[in-house]
Amino acid sequence: MTIPNLITIFRFCLVPLAVWCIAAGAWGWAFLAFLVAGVSDGIDGYLAKRFDMRSELGAFLDPLADKALLVSIFVTLGIVGVVPLWLVILAVFRDLMIVGAVLVSWVMGQPIRIAPSKLSKLNTAMQIVFIVLLLFAKGTGWPFPFLIEAGSAIVAVLTIASAAAYLRQWLNHMAS
Repeated sequence: MTIPNLITIFRFCLVPLAVWCIAAGAWGWAFLAFLVAGVSDGIDGYLAKRFDMRSELGAFLDPLADKALLVSIFVTLGIVGVVPLWLVILAVFRDLMIVGAVLVSWVMGQPIRIAPSKLSKLNTAMQIVFIVLLLFAKGTGWPFPFLIEAGSAIVAVLTIASAAAYLRQWLNHMAS
């Protein structure tokens, strides 16, 4: 068990806290929990690379913690009516599609290793920025209708493009 892995487990523990804060309308605390999770993600990545503390467990846990946080926050923001449900469905479907493709490949004896592309990283970064801005806006009382419309459109386009790229990669792999 490495220090980066312990930090990642801490990030997992922040997920229910952030969800509860959003559900309770404690926007400032939700913003803080999400911010701490983001900073901890940077710290564990830095420590793993800088001090060669990478591990096989960490390679699985880190992206899982990131997805658990993003998906949970998106779903909760959709349930409380801050993010449009169509966007929540789109973002969650993309992730389920990727997981499903990996599982189908594995079951069919053609395992595929999906590494995040630049487009996927941009999509994730935009989702994070969108959530940070939404939580900050809700926590400070800043009126944000334009933020939801513009952020939703950008996240939707990137999510669709990323899903299409992963689908193309998977179809090419399965055809070979």
